[in-house]
Amino acid sequence: MDFATTSLIDLQTLRADFPALSTPVYDTTVAYLDNAATAQKPRAVIDRISRYYEMENANVHRGVHFMSQLATNAYEGARADIGAFLGVEDVGEIVFTRGTTEAINLVASSWGRMHLHPGANVVVTEMEHHSNIVPWQLICQETGASLRVVRVTDEGEIDYEDYERALAEGAAIVSVVHVSNSLGTINPVKRMIDDAHSMGVPVLVDGAQAVPHGSVDVKALGCDFYCFSSHKLFGPTGVGVLYGRRDLLESMPPWQGGGDMIEEVDFGGTTYNHLPHKFEAGTPHIAGVVGLAAAMEYVQSVGFDAIQRAEADLLAYAVERLGTVEGIRFVGTAERKAPVVSFLVGNTHPYDVGSIIDRLGVAVRTGHHCTQPLMKRLGIPGTVRASMAFYNTRDEIDRLVTGVARASAMLQ
Repeated sequence: MDFATTSLIDLQTLRADFPALSTPVYDTTVAYLDNAATAQKPRAVIDRISRYYEMENANVHRGVHFMSQLATNAYEGARADIGAFLGVEDVGEIVFTRGTTEAINLVASSWGRMHLHPGANVVVTEMEHHSNIVPWQLICQETGASLRVVRVTDEGEIDYEDYERALAEGAAIVSVVHVSNSLGTINPVKRMIDDAHSMGVPVLVDGAQAVPHGSVDVKALGCDFYCFSSHKLFGPTGVGVLYGRRDLLESMPPWQGGGDMIEEVDFGGTTYNHLPHKFEAGTPHIAGVVGLAAAMEYVQSVGFDAIQRAEADLLAYAVERLGTVEGIRFVGTAERKAPVVSFLVGNTHPYDVGSIIDRLGVAVRTGHHCTQPLMKRLGIPGTVRASMAFYNTRDEIDRLVTGVARASAMLQ
């Protein structure tokens, strides 16, 4: 399907691929604008997971029987597909995790114990998700290292001069979000990586909010680690991906023990499996991995060029229409943005606005969006966040605007 040139009926056909978009809500159907929290799943993903459980359900790697071979082929085939999706040929650099949070914890714990010490700084920014703050705080407490927090401007962009100062102040690693989940800001990660590398500093990129909206080539970016979660990319929950440079992963000790991460176990000592299995202890989320591969295949069939055009139209339309509502205040006005609109209505608490919008069947997110330090920096308790995907429509934006206007009239 050439989504870029589809008519309305073609969009309706595409939306029919997502059963949850027809969910009854009150006296209507849902207008789902909470995609930054989790995206809906196409029928292709649901069917692929069902097929695994119906016809391929066996454990991977250690079985010699036919079904185990089927499961192993599907699982490792998915790893190769996911690597290709990220521009990675060496499948040993693709580690499966439970999600972005676990991937960051893995790097912080394994890499951090080797390299962090008193006087070393972990460089993060004020816009990070809690999952890119707390794991580093924990390892800093253990090693005596410190967090160096880069300031964010009032518009929601990284203060680049402060970032450059941070690199010069004992930076040991940079860990930065590619796209802000709460503001939609697209950060200049390529420039940040290049500048960090010029000073010998490795970079981890949290790509949870980036991979649903555009092609990511980790080799072209040059990052040392990149991670994302399946459920943001129209795949199942409970599975994610960590890309790491082979030389770094080889040098890092295992994070968890047991199961597939071993080569040989003896009470006198254990030798560890080769990459990537060294970091994949226990039975993996096999169905989740094959479901993620199906989700990526679906997204690629739509095409990122088409996705970006559709989402850019939705973002521009949402900003224009919401801007007509009395008392609205946009939070996060960066020049480069993903299809995320955060806002407040007068002095009304975001929860109250969200509750009124919900009665119209419109699903948005309210609160601090797991970015409490950013909200404190901006001097607000949280925002109302509408986050869009390529399957959303202008009509759904209109329903959102109706709800926000009603909240403005009722609550101010």
